[in-house]
Amino acid sequence: MFKKNDIIPLKIESVTGEGSGVGHADGIAVFVPMTAAGDELKVRIVKVQKSYCYGIIEELLVPSPDRIPADCACYKRCGGCSLRHITYEAELREKTGWVRDAMKRIGGYEMEPLPILPSPCHDRYRNKAQFPFGRNENGCYTGFFAPRSHTVIPCRDCPLQPALFSEIAGCVCRYADGHGITVYDEGTGKGLLRHLYLRQAAIDGRVMLCLIINGSRLPDADEFARQVQEAFPKVSTVILNHNTRRDNVILGKEQTVLAGPGTLQDTLCGISVSLSPNSFYQVNHDAAEQLYREAARLAGLKPEETLLDLYCGAGTIGLSMVRPGQKLIGVEVVPGAVENARENARRAGVTDAEFICGDAGRAATILAARGLRPDVVVLDPPRKGCGNVTLQAVVQMAPGRIVMVSCNPATMARDAAALRDMGYILQCYRPVDLFPRTAHCETVGLFIRE
Repeated sequence: MFKKNDIIPLKIESVTGEGSGVGHADGIAVFVPMTAAGDELKVRIVKVQKSYCYGIIEELLVPSPDRIPADCACYKRCGGCSLRHITYEAELREKTGWVRDAMKRIGGYEMEPLPILPSPCHDRYRNKAQFPFGRNENGCYTGFFAPRSHTVIPCRDCPLQPALFSEIAGCVCRYADGHGITVYDEGTGKGLLRHLYLRQAAIDGRVMLCLIINGSRLPDADEFARQVQEAFPKVSTVILNHNTRRDNVILGKEQTVLAGPGTLQDTLCGISVSLSPNSFYQVNHDAAEQLYREAARLAGLKPEETLLDLYCGAGTIGLSMVRPGQKLIGVEVVPGAVENARENARRAGVTDAEFICGDAGRAATILAARGLRPDVVVLDPPRKGCGNVTLQAVVQMAPGRIVMVSCNPATMARDAAALRDMGYILQCYRPVDLFPRTAHCETVGLFIRE
């Protein structure tokens, strides 16, 4: 067995779903971040477990054909991108493999996925950023947390975000320095500025600025809003979010609107959507439209059918699917998102729509007990997946088709296996890349009753 600081030769065989390359030496798996399948390396062992090790690159001997130069100064320290060192074609190949492997290993499905849908854009595609604040000898800065830590890595310009976001962040930091505003410290729980949250609409480029603070007020808040909007006319609304909790949740429950309506308007799949800071909305607008069109194709809603959209967020998936004569019921746990969904339905002219605020599992159980029989159920859960309570309630309603959208291949595969045990078979599934250069991949699948 190896020991810490051993230097060993290693050839990378594949890339894991976390974005690390893996090879074998003396029968032991060695995981090495920022490597590509085919790399031949000298690796320094940094952590030893019973049956595997972690290493870092000591020397790159023979680069993989997939390898390209990383084009971001923060790449090796930031916790965001993990695939910026390989070609996009290789990234799509790896992501397809991750989804296929999860479906086989966890879900017990041998079928091949449909071809992956690539993102229309590989850089500058994100419409949302949540920047933690830091402070050093040069003053206030924004950046991203280093992996598995609360250390804020300064980042002047993230290539996944619109360039405008970096300009706004710089302006906010200069304001903080000029007014002596403190920065939150995760260790002590003291300091005012926690996060800068920015969201941009694809339709007109307008920006929501939400400043998360550890307190009830920002010094000269009205002056702050005025200066930001004068410097950046695209900033259409400015919000203070108040979060005094000492945990990893970014947004607090209370907020104060300093300027504008407190919401952002956008259009997705032809549906006008109103978004609050708490609303779930896909960060890659153009790729999300591809995903939702594929989900609608699999759902195959017919005239006068009923769609139940669980984990509906601001209602975007369900509203993009239904047509006049079809009924939509949406369920979402975030109250602000439910209000957004109701407003979005009104704007879209969808009159036969009901949105329920509540936990997806409990709401589905209540709806099943009422005797609801939707023709199609759409599931778009968080990374933890649906869980048996939700799935059992859905199956009790006996829909003809279930469409699942998932950002986690492992939990989707687990839920797919549970649905099979409950009488629903996976008909087909497709990876969809909404997060280029990162180790995240969406999957959409269709389940039908046996």
